[in-house]
Amino acid sequence: MQTSELLRSYLVDVNTWDEMYKDSAVREQYKKAVEFMQQLSVEELNKKEELAKKLFMSQGITFTVYSSGEGIEKIFPFDIIPRIITASEWDYIEKGIKQRLKALNLFLKDIYSNQFILKDGIIPTEMIYSCPHYLREMYNFAVPYDIYVHISGIDLIRDSDGTFYILEDNLRTPSGVSYMLENREITKRIFPDLLPNSNVRSVTEYPSILYRNLVSLSPRQVKNPTIVLLTPGIYNSAYFEHTTLARLMGVELVQGSDLVVDNHKVYMKTTNGLQQVDVIYRRVDDEFLDPLVFNPGSMLGVAGIMSAYRKGNVAIVNALGNGVADDKAIYTFVPAMIRYYLNEEPILKNVPTYHLDRPEEREYVFNNIEKMVIKKTNESGGYGMLMGSAATEEEIIKYKIEVLQNPREFIAQPIISLSSSPCYMNGILQPRRVDLRPYALCGPDGIEIVPGGLTRVALREGSLVVNSSQGGGSKDTWVLG
Repeated sequence: MQTSELLRSYLVDVNTWDEMYKDSAVREQYKKAVEFMQQLSVEELNKKEELAKKLFMSQGITFTVYSSGEGIEKIFPFDIIPRIITASEWDYIEKGIKQRLKALNLFLKDIYSNQFILKDGIIPTEMIYSCPHYLREMYNFAVPYDIYVHISGIDLIRDSDGTFYILEDNLRTPSGVSYMLENREITKRIFPDLLPNSNVRSVTEYPSILYRNLVSLSPRQVKNPTIVLLTPGIYNSAYFEHTTLARLMGVELVQGSDLVVDNHKVYMKTTNGLQQVDVIYRRVDDEFLDPLVFNPGSMLGVAGIMSAYRKGNVAIVNALGNGVADDKAIYTFVPAMIRYYLNEEPILKNVPTYHLDRPEEREYVFNNIEKMVIKKTNESGGYGMLMGSAATEEEIIKYKIEVLQNPREFIAQPIISLSSSPCYMNGILQPRRVDLRPYALCGPDGIEIVPGGLTRVALREGSLVVNSSQGGGSKDTWVLG
């Protein structure tokens, strides 16, 4: 059987924007890939899918699910059909993300110093002070080059009319970039001729750009500053990513117990004695970073690291306290931040969002709950949310009670359909919903975004939840030159 039959049997929901098809014709950007696929038999495609699984398994490309109760490490599901983005679409996305990050960085600098945006009444003061991730310890703290967000993963979705929306801003310790890099490597192995012939832009520079930015932050003017990647350890869900990035950048992977602070300087324990550390790319959350300042029971951080940071003897990436800017309740104010700090109109739109601590908005949401998704303002990974269209009466009643106990912790958004993309599953081509997380790197020379990102896929039929922790997978993302 040839794959042309697969394409003929691909059924697209007419109310959904499909990345590959428009009015039952293949979109221009997919034509080369489709022509290539049509030369393959289904048996050959099955072999390629099998090879991809084996490569993921042999390279240990895994993530950890804490709640599944079975063996915690799982192979990250990968779909072999790429998601393809045109050069002009990417140009628009890139401009929108750069604009947004400029405003978010200025916002972080402002609320940890002069607080003009609060004094001018653009954002209610209580909104900031009620945020669990607003760190008073960062107030009047000068971060190097005024850069708070060195690494971000901004989530984008596409509505049924093709409009891109920002779903959320991940500005603390965004994960998933290793899967973007591995997905590309696997695609090169299974479709070696297809990438160069399709004029796909490269994503492999990500580790070298990140490394260059980390070097530029070193407080000591030395030729080879010591850079480490601080991981919470092997039981963290993103541990595979920590090892991958440390290896690709050629930096030491350390845990809190490998570091020590002496006289406000951070040192790494080595077989040759202590070695001073200049830059820490940390994947440990704020509250676990320094047991002397935050959670006293933390075994993941380093006692005294905040004093070294405050004295300017070590740079920490990302800066602490960023969580206030990606709190889902603050998300609604980002368009206002862009107008306030940059005097520009937002390029990329927010999804319409309701604050459940505002009685009239809460009433509207409760009356239209079957059309809403309700989320906790400080949860990630798809945890703690209610999809109104899929919830039972009992679940809705229980959730409403939870909301009423602490409405500040909840927002609601209309259920947006999410665009679909073809996935090769069980020998057939099926549409599945996708989002996109491009990764932006901010350094002293500006913002760079590698052309691509992580396309996450809701693998369950009819599902709109793409998170790996909730059964999602991913695919390679091609940006055409």
